[in-house]
Amino acid sequence: MSNILEVQNVVKQYGDYTALNNVSLQVPKGSIYGLLGPNGAGKTSLIRIINQITMPDSGVVFLDGEKLNPEHVKHIGYMPEERGLYKTMKVGEQCLYLAQLKGMPEAEAKKQLKYWFEKFEIQGWWDKKIQELSKGMAQKIQFIVTVLHQPKLLILDEPFSGFDPVNANLIKDEIIELNKKGTSVIFSTHRMESVEEMCDYIALIHKSNKLIEGKLDDVKRQHRTNIYQVGIITNNVEGLMVSLTQKFTIGQTNFKSLNDDLKLEVHLENHSSNELISMLTQFGQVTHFMEKIPTVNDIFIQTVSQ
Repeated sequence: MSNILEVQNVVKQYGDYTALNNVSLQVPKGSIYGLLGPNGAGKTSLIRIINQITMPDSGVVFLDGEKLNPEHVKHIGYMPEERGLYKTMKVGEQCLYLAQLKGMPEAEAKKQLKYWFEKFEIQGWWDKKIQELSKGMAQKIQFIVTVLHQPKLLILDEPFSGFDPVNANLIKDEIIELNKKGTSVIFSTHRMESVEEMCDYIALIHKSNKLIEGKLDDVKRQHRTNIYQVGIITNNVEGLMVSLTQKFTIGQTNFKSLNDDLKLEVHLENHSSNELISMLTQFGQVTHFMEKIPTVNDIFIQTVSQ
C-alpha cells in the first residue's frame, strides 16, 4: 500500500523549546490514522506543518508522492480543534468564500453545499449568522466546509468536540463514508473509544518524540499481556484454585455477567489457552472465556507513563 502522507525526520523548534524531535510518519492511502498524544506532545505543531501554516526547521513532508508545496492546500481538508468561522458572516456566504479559497468554482461549490445542507437537513441556516448558531450547529458548518472540496487528505482535530451523542454519531458515520469513497483521514483526538472504533493505524507522540506507529492490530499484539478473563460455575472452588495456581498466575477481576459465576483473571505465562480451558472444564461450567486485549487507552497510559 502506498502512502498519502510521509513525514521524514521533521524537527520544529520555538526558541529553546523543541516541539518535534526528528519525527517520521507514514500514513497509508485510504486509511483512518489516529494521531495520539497528551497535550503539548507536538501533534498540533505537526498538523500545522502539514497544512503549511508553519514550516519545519528541518526534514521534509510528501503528499501523495510529491514534496509538499502550496498547490497541495486544495487537496487537504483541515478542521482544527479551535474552530475558525467568522461569527458575523452569514453561513451561506462564508461557505462559498471558504470553498473558493480551496479553488472550487462557485457553481460547483453551490452544488456541493446544496448536497450537504440537504443531507444534514439544515437548508434554513443559509442566511443565519454563525453567532446565531449553537456550538454544535456551528460544528456542522465547520465540518461541511472542511470536506466540501473533496480533499484527498482529511485532517480532523477533536472532530466530536461540542457535539451531543446523536450528532457525534452522525459525523462519525460521514467520516467513515468519506473514507470508504477513498479519502484518507488523520484523526487527532483524546476520545480513545473513537480511535478503537474507527482507526486502522495509530501513532503516539509524547514529549516531541514518536514512540509508537503502526497498524492498530499490530500495536495491540506488541502489547499483548497473555491474560484471560474467566467465568466459571463450580462446586469445588478450593480444588480449582489449587490446580490453577500450580500452572498459572491468578488474580481477581470483574466483568458483566448474567451468571452467578466465579470471576478470575488468569495469566497464562508459558502455557496455552487450550491447557487452561481443559483444566477449567474439569471443575465446572465455563461461562466466560476472553483474552484481555489491551485497549488503545491502556497502551496510551502505559507508554506515556514509562
